[in-house]
Amino acid sequence: MAEKKKLVSEITSMDVDFAQWYTDIVKKAEMIDYSSVKGCVIMRPYAQALWENIQKTLDGMFKETGHENVAMPLFIPENLLQKEKDHVEGFAPEVAWVTHGGSEKLEERLCVRPTSETLFCEHYAKIVRSWRDLPKLYNQWCSVVRWEKTTRPFLRSREFWWQEGHTVHATEQEAREETMRMLNVYATFCEEYLAMPVLKGLKTDKERFAGAVETYTIEAMMHDGKALQSGTSHYFGDGFARAFDMQFADKNNTLQYMHQTSWGASTRLIGAIIMTHGDNEGLVLPPRIAPVQLVVIPVAAHKPGVTEKAQELLAAVKAAGIRAKIDLSDNSPGWKFAEYEMKGVPLRLEVGPRDIEQGQCVLVRRDTREKTVVSFAELATAVPALLEDIQRAMFERARRNREEHTYTAHSLDEMKQIAAAHTGFVKSMWCGELACEERVKEEAGMSSRCMPLEQENLGDVCPICGKPAKKMIVWGVAY
Repeated sequence: MAEKKKLVSEITSMDVDFAQWYTDIVKKAEMIDYSSVKGCVIMRPYAQALWENIQKTLDGMFKETGHENVAMPLFIPENLLQKEKDHVEGFAPEVAWVTHGGSEKLEERLCVRPTSETLFCEHYAKIVRSWRDLPKLYNQWCSVVRWEKTTRPFLRSREFWWQEGHTVHATEQEAREETMRMLNVYATFCEEYLAMPVLKGLKTDKERFAGAVETYTIEAMMHDGKALQSGTSHYFGDGFARAFDMQFADKNNTLQYMHQTSWGASTRLIGAIIMTHGDNEGLVLPPRIAPVQLVVIPVAAHKPGVTEKAQELLAAVKAAGIRAKIDLSDNSPGWKFAEYEMKGVPLRLEVGPRDIEQGQCVLVRRDTREKTVVSFAELATAVPALLEDIQRAMFERARRNREEHTYTAHSLDEMKQIAAAHTGFVKSMWCGELACEERVKEEAGMSSRCMPLEQENLGDVCPICGKPAKKMIVWGVAY
């Protein structure tokens, strides 16, 4: 790997202050701006382009599994939100309310949607009459509002953009299959497109979604060893259906309650990309999701034929299906190198007079800064191959980071020692009792992340209380 020389001095080193490093990147890379409403951000074009690529890919995966997009209202009447007790209690502290329409006080308060379960329930109760109407596999792309006290761009804001899938089924088995199918869609997307390994598992009762029977999660480890919940899939059973009278006639013409799921992922994934792959020069974007995969930078552009050749090479890589751009500004090559380093563009193509004489150009990787000399004739095949190699290498680096920061504990004291010395995932057995979960949080400072679907037998007893163990669980400090 080529030795890295720091090009961008305005970014705080992640080893000095990881939180400030993150903030520096989202601002310097022109991803967000702060709005006049505390906790709400403006998605600038570069971040929006990244989100659009995420949307496009995920939306295609949803449609391949039979889902259709819909659009629900922004407002939820208070009486509708109150119908499912656990759900409303779970969201009550974060709800924003509309009390006036113009100068008129509303007869009933309207909630600005924090999530849309209740709206979908009301709709399904109206449109589903028999088993022939099922399943309904719906998704919507929208923003939601949750009045968070502490905010951070992409990770936690008062308004954020996401997708929320909401489906209803005739049987419990079908709904459970849907819950796991969509969890696997998220995991596949994160690993294959974001180059981000994830841990699939079941949330504890304490951590499950308000109103759900079961919540499944994908947990990713960030560069600093902290966990980020990156997508969730919920099985609701028929609890919402009973609260909203969502019944249908089965094949025997007997009324039954629908079985329901919901699942969601948000712009938090952008934060995950930054914190999984970024370095002290800025973003490092996985090629499959990067808005710009390659930037062409002419060197000594004032000399005859350089700009023309650079434009010719741009056309060649675009024809090969690469998302590419050229920088013909009058900034110096050094400034341009630093700029696209900061923005995480996976490949940089440099071409100057000497290169033209030799019929070649230089490709520079963002992830390692390794340089490859490629002939003009081989460019159309070399670039896609190099981008795929970058994608694989980024995933492997993230996987190694997770492996190197995953520990096993056989006692509470061991958990506390690990937590004091390291940040990462800690695996242990668990009895399933809330008291033990809360004790780990209080004494070791770690929350339960999930009970992995791929279980390991690390012993027979719970390391916290000594009772018989039921599951292997993963603990960690989370964003």
